[in-house]
Amino acid sequence: MDRHVIFGVHLTNRLTHANRVQEVFTEFGAHIKTRLGLHDVGPHGSSPSGVILLDVSGDDQSLERMSQRLAAIEGVEVQRMVFTH
Repeated sequence: MDRHVIFGVHLTNRLTHANRVQEVFTEFGAHIKTRLGLHDVGPHGSSPSGVILLDVSGDDQSLERMSQRLAAIEGVEVQRMVFTH
């Protein structure tokens, strides 16, 4: 079955946790097809929180490990969308 799996990764303090998140992204880099980072920019600079959208591929076990590793980082929440066709 063909599918698209999208992870939404919410960071509540991206400046503090970005390094640990990037380490997980590097570890699972072979599974990341597309990465898009979103954060608010206001008159006083960037927002401390942000969302990263990942278009990922791979077996269920690898993707679950990646999701768990990210969610284990303080201030990080992961949600998954799966589109099948």
